[in-house]
Amino acid sequence: MVKFLKPNKAVVLLQGRFAGRKAVIVRSFDDGTRDRPYGHCLVAGIAKYPKKVIRKDSAKKTAKKSRVKAFIKLVNYNHIMPTRYTLDVDLKDVVSTDVLQTRDKKVTAAKETKKRLEERFKTGKNRWFFSKLRF
Repeated sequence: MVKFLKPNKAVVLLQGRFAGRKAVIVRSFDDGTRDRPYGHCLVAGIAKYPKKVIRKDSAKKTAKKSRVKAFIKLVNYNHIMPTRYTLDVDLKDVVSTDVLQTRDKKVTAAKETKKRLEERFKTGKNRWFFSKLRF
């Protein structure tokens, strides 16, 4: 079987608290691990999307509307839908499985992820990834 759930692939989560949210695969575990004996992956995604910015907005309001809230999660392959898009954001050094062990590590990793995603949003690339799913 061809492995298509590779790192930097954009996916849509289908189940749970972040259902309908877009995420990017950081690391995949095709054969599973001892605690999770099924195929799963570590994803970092957008919990709160940036708002639409209009021309008359002040710089302060534009900055506030351009904010992103990020999440980090281990997700079963059955609960994600892969897309044709890839996102070239380097999150490997920030997000790992040991980050999920304690709350404070997870919070700091989420903040760093948020910073990197906001930088990516401000460059104007990957516009689809930063827009809300409408269905």
